[in-house]
Amino acid sequence: MKTVSRVLNHEPNVSEETRRRVEEAVARLQYRPNPSARTLAGRRSYLVAMLYDNPSSNYLMEVELGVLDACQSQHYNMMLAPLVYDAKDIVAKVEVLVVQSRVDGVVLTPPITDDQALLRRLDELGVPYASVSPKEENRRIGVIVDERRAAAEIVGHLASLGHTRIAHIKGHPAHGASGWRLEGYREGLARAGLRYEPALVVDGEFSYDSGYVATNALLDLARPPTAIFAANDDMAAGAICAICERGLSVPRDVSVCGFDDTPIARHIYPALTTVRQPTREMGRLAALELLKAIRKPGSGGMVEVPYTLQLRRSTGPAPA
Repeated sequence: MKTVSRVLNHEPNVSEETRRRVEEAVARLQYRPNPSARTLAGRRSYLVAMLYDNPSSNYLMEVELGVLDACQSQHYNMMLAPLVYDAKDIVAKVEVLVVQSRVDGVVLTPPITDDQALLRRLDELGVPYASVSPKEENRRIGVIVDERRAAAEIVGHLASLGHTRIAHIKGHPAHGASGWRLEGYREGLARAGLRYEPALVVDGEFSYDSGYVATNALLDLARPPTAIFAANDDMAAGAICAICERGLSVPRDVSVCGFDDTPIARHIYPALTTVRQPTREMGRLAALELLKAIRKPGSGGMVEVPYTLQLRRSTGPAPA
């Protein structure tokens, strides 16, 4: 039975032949582990919590599905724990969650992934955690994308279409991604020989509504932009709505692009040019690295995944 347990729990020290035979028997018998028995025998809860507070439901859904995929493949359960990232009692709430639910580890999503007080408390409690897109100083276990470079590339795409007045809608200030994407925007302008204009950079919060409001502010400028790079797809969708409400056309009058390639990027019209970071895969990989650390303390690491530009119909040549 110990050998079967090692195989089901994806533990080492089992030959490939033995592992194959056990897995074939499990499939043939349609065996399903008993969670209560596993908890009593292994002193684990076989439960992972995903902590989140993010206004982009599309982004969170993709990460959640990835974490769930990883947990199910390793016979773990997952629970969702919504939080308010700037609440004074966030650390106390997470501590209660950890103690009462006896979670084996947690997956942290932005901006919670960079809450220093929370990270210190998790370390003190001995709770393993994996981070999705953490800042550099917090990169221990989890997953990242080179967001600065990706943002620079998509701004370069707009410049290659002849746009010289390219605006940027920033993300929520608490997110590391907001800073990286702003830096990439500035780098993309510099590479194209374009001057950075503070008036063309406006605040957003990664939500549809904030993208809508920010775009109206940009269109009210004496010299409005001909292209807008929003720091995520939800804000880009809000931007397209604001542009169309003014009787303007995307991309004939204003080109729009986003970041993430969440489902909304393909569901709106025109389909959104964006940066595809494999959000679901990022959730899956972060959870897998966490499970490694749970089984063998000291293992698990930071995984970097590639991005790709998705060029669609929301961007086109600059108007004459």
